[in-house]
Amino acid sequence: MKTDSNFLRLDNASQAASQEVRFFWEGQEISARQGDTIAAALLAAGISHTRETPVSQSARAPFCMMGSCFECRVEVDGEHNVQACMRPVESGLNVRRQRS
Repeated sequence: MKTDSNFLRLDNASQAASQEVRFFWEGQEISARQGDTIAAALLAAGISHTRETPVSQSARAPFCMMGSCFECRVEVDGEHNVQACMRPVESGLNVRRQRS
């Protein structure tokens, strides 16, 4: 599937992780590879940002991809402040943009 994503998935990356996993982003079904983090799956799907700042509502997106910056926080199945770069994607997850 071609998207507008700037995220580049390497063709030879983890051949073992080729099983498809489906989850939901803001109610839209997203396809990911087993072993992907939520952040990687969202970036690969062309999602432009994962949260908005509380004061100015500025868009923020995954940045460091290793759990240091907290820019990728999302809501997962009602749990707030989940770092999308640290949580593996699972089938059926309901992920929403972090709004506070």
